[in-house]
Amino acid sequence: MDLTHLTKIDLPPTADFHCHLREGAMMELVTPLTSGGCDTIFVMPNLEKPIVSVTQALEYHQKLSRLAPNVRFLMSLYLHPDVTTDQIELAAKTNIIFGVKLYPAGVTTNSQHGVRDIKRYYPVFAAMQKVGLVLNLHGELANCTPDAATVHDSMNAESNFLPQLFNLHKDFPDLRIVLEHVSTKEGIEAVKQCGPNVRGTITAHHLWGTIEDAERDVFNFCKPIMKTPDDRLALIRAAVDGSSKFFFGSDSAPHPIQSKTEKECAAAGCFTQPWCTSLVIGALERAMSLGWISKDVSWEAIEGFLSHFGRTFYKIAQPEQEATSKHSIRLERKGERIPKSIKSSDGTIEVVPFRRGEEVMTLAWLNQDL
Repeated sequence: MDLTHLTKIDLPPTADFHCHLREGAMMELVTPLTSGGCDTIFVMPNLEKPIVSVTQALEYHQKLSRLAPNVRFLMSLYLHPDVTTDQIELAAKTNIIFGVKLYPAGVTTNSQHGVRDIKRYYPVFAAMQKVGLVLNLHGELANCTPDAATVHDSMNAESNFLPQLFNLHKDFPDLRIVLEHVSTKEGIEAVKQCGPNVRGTITAHHLWGTIEDAERDVFNFCKPIMKTPDDRLALIRAAVDGSSKFFFGSDSAPHPIQSKTEKECAAAGCFTQPWCTSLVIGALERAMSLGWISKDVSWEAIEGFLSHFGRTFYKIAQPEQEATSKHSIRLERKGERIPKSIKSSDGTIEVVPFRRGEEVMTLAWLNQDL
């Protein structure tokens, strides 16, 4: 399917299997904007007070559903000593909580409560394997002091985490595992080497950028950081290989503009969700025009990456199986540009999107009978 000359594209609704919607006033601002073509969003639990119980997750789900009632929010728990095997059994019965997120301590936003000893949680993983919850991995190791045996920096933190992935898969072969926001060719190969219970998500911003983009612009800075051109190429090719080993997760992560520009170390995260489907199609179109991927990529592979593969892995219904789901979305070239920023109604919160000012295809929802 040659995307380079199309002026209009119809697709099934996108499923975003990794998104940060924050809390408080930021949640109130960004959640109603989850219009990037998604009818399903898997929500991350790393709030300032992390989501570590079923009760917290259900309360958060209620708040999000009030703000965006047409989106199905899938919730997650934050792996923490409070997440016991009893909580896992309760979570599995909700049909709202679908995964548990493992953050190595210190690797990203609000990860200070994260995991320092993975084996401590082996009983929890065993319970998850039994009841069918997904283990979601932030696949990086935190920076170490220079005298440590292995020094982890932003460029090798993912590669150095991969032995942990292999160990978890070996010790819990029936546990469904997602290596989130894969950013390296080594990460791609690791997911491919594992069995069918291991998958990876890929973001829109990693399909667009490299380390040079992150160094030039704080609004491109994220964790895991964008890597080399070779890594980007591996991600693009994996996104359209049609294998179902990889599916879309935006890792959209809004931050107030001040936390990006007025701190010595900028907050990590790119805000993409309202334009995520258009950003993915735009990245693939660019890759085709530059000869990085063939123009003969199948439409099934693109739809699979954006919509079908993730739903199948998480064992949720496809859009055409949902009686209340709109059947498709339409992207059309109309000269729309991503805004320079979005602001709350009182002006107290301002968020700068990824690729601000750049042209994207305009998105519209289509009724089933169109």
